[in-house]
Amino acid sequence: MKICPYCGAEIEDGVKFCTECGSPLAQQQAAQQAALVSDAGILLGQAARRARLEAVYSEDEIVPDRVYNGILLGVLLWGLLINVLLCTFLGDRMLYINPTVLIILYFICAFAGTLIAGKSRKPLISFLGYNMVVIPFGLVLSAIVAGYGGADSRLVTDAFLYTVFITVGMTGAALAFPNLFAKLGGALLGTLGGLLICEILLLIFRVDQNVTDWIAAGLFSLYIGYDVYRSQQFAKTVDNAVDCALDIYLDIANLFLRLLRLLARRRD
Repeated sequence: MKICPYCGAEIEDGVKFCTECGSPLAQQQAAQQAALVSDAGILLGQAARRARLEAVYSEDEIVPDRVYNGILLGVLLWGLLINVLLCTFLGDRMLYINPTVLIILYFICAFAGTLIAGKSRKPLISFLGYNMVVIPFGLVLSAIVAGYGGADSRLVTDAFLYTVFITVGMTGAALAFPNLFAKLGGALLGTLGGLLICEILLLIFRVDQNVTDWIAAGLFSLYIGYDVYRSQQFAKTVDNAVDCALDIYLDIANLFLRLLRLLARRRD
């Protein structure tokens, strides 16, 4: 027997939906595991980010601010568009694939992609690493979204809109108050490390993560602003634009997963 994390009802092993509230149990666990992989990916990239700040670049590698920010935005939107298309056109097809298989695929590709993007100083190689994170995450996300009613469901639409509003708001705040976000790096990193350990333990012992989801949603909202601020501190190269897009993408992906789980709890 297991316990539904939404309504607390006892559920028999092997059941995919809670018999009391109808929540998709496999999708809950997949969302939780996908969030953990993304959390770990953010921590994994810290060394590469420090190296980018200390790296020396030639004048030929530097591009105008407008070009740099345009590439960053374009790469970020490319990743989000890929995810939207996968969720829209795959529909419930991904529900027939074991979520554990998808998470393992995402785990392998995300870590490899993060390492490739972080170590490479060639934009095309970094963009390959970016897609190695984005596409597997889109496959996992399409299964999760299908379990919550599909891409056009009210629950998913609300989570998406909240994510967009928070992203725009935190981006504006980062650009308006850069000195504030400059002080957040150490605190955010330490909080994320503690949160990751806490969530792993809660997952092992099958404890409801409602509180940690709220903390994570606030944390990644701040992380979006911080990574937008930090993107402007690196040398303005095409490769750094791609790498910064990956940083911000992981923040947005995490925020969306947390909001989706929180909204689903509120609905039930």
